[in-house]
Amino acid sequence: MGSTSRALLYLVLAIAITAVDCNSEVDVLHKWKQELLDPYNVLSSWDPTLVNPCSWFHITCNSQNSVVRLDLGNAGLSGPLIPQLGNLANLQYLELFNNSISGAIPTTFGNLTKLISLDLDHNQLTGSIPSSLAYLQNLRFMRINSNKLTGSIPMGIISLVITGNLRILNVSDNLLTGTVHTTNPEGLAITTIIQDPKAPTK
Repeated sequence: MGSTSRALLYLVLAIAITAVDCNSEVDVLHKWKQELLDPYNVLSSWDPTLVNPCSWFHITCNSQNSVVRLDLGNAGLSGPLIPQLGNLANLQYLELFNNSISGAIPTTFGNLTKLISLDLDHNQLTGSIPSSLAYLQNLRFMRINSNKLTGSIPMGIISLVITGNLRILNVSDNLLTGTVHTTNPEGLAITTIIQDPKAPTK
């Protein structure tokens, strides 16, 4: 096989692999759509027959047609976060504030290692904060306030604040236990870690 033919073959294979990855993102997002109640039809453009989700409303993709943003704040959605959302490997912004999302935060969110912003505030999330979120070394903003989360804040997440990587952490207005922290030792991170007034103090 000549070098030109070999290069063409590699190009075709690369395109095919990219298409498969994008199709998997379509599958993940369509599965999530099926689990959600969408009274305002904000997800009406989420057509599972398309090659990739980049033309869907509330989705932003990168130059490789992979999802980097989900912008669904104030969308009137209710239902769970599904574990498969952790397969959106290039996701950087997950904006789901001011909805009625319920259930637990999936532990698979720890796979979203490119995530910069996680905004789940003002929903109806329950259960504990997954310790796997400590794997999100690129995370700068985590707002999970105004839910019904219980337990304590994992030390791995506190470590993200201490190192200064996590600039804003807001867990207020939940049912959490633990102490109050305002900044990291260098005063670099802006954090809001406030325990519920009815919760016991360690």
